Amino acid sequence: MLIACIRERAKRLGVPADLPVPRDREALAQVLASFGTKLVREVSDPTRSSPYSDWRSPRRSRLQKWRACWNSIGRETSRAALRKIMARAQVSGLLAGRPAELAQQFAGLLWRDLMVSLLLGVAEQPNPREIAVRARDAAAAFLQLHPLPKEHAPE
Repeated sequence: MLIACIRERAKRLGVPADLPVPRDREALAQVLASFGTKLVREVSDPTRSSPYSDWRSPRRSRLQKWRACWNSIGRETSRAALRKIMARAQVSGLLAGRPAELAQQFAGLLWRDLMVSLLLGVAEQPNPREIAVRARDAAAAFLQLHPLPKEHAPE
């Protein structure tokens, strides 16, 4: 049952099959910000992030199993979605590099230290506005780090 719940939740982090290939950097920024907003909202929500939030609980072994399932199913779903977004941006000539590395860089810019702070209990889930700003900032920083490849840059 736990695995089925995680799989169902992970589906929300996937890239829709009909997601258009971004044709310009502005569209790519919007796709990244939208995905980043959804990812942070889903993962940081304490009512959805873990059925056993207290790591000191006697149910610790169940917590560890939950985290292992989430890592293998949930995180991989979001990583695969980001890789797909990056690969589609490459098809359009908007990015150069390996999709897996690009996805990892964007995720790092998106999360910064929020995940660790949430796990340590020193931060609360950001509100929707804070999540949206975080995602837009991560998309802007990512695109600044990865300028348009020279063969596609305007002269």
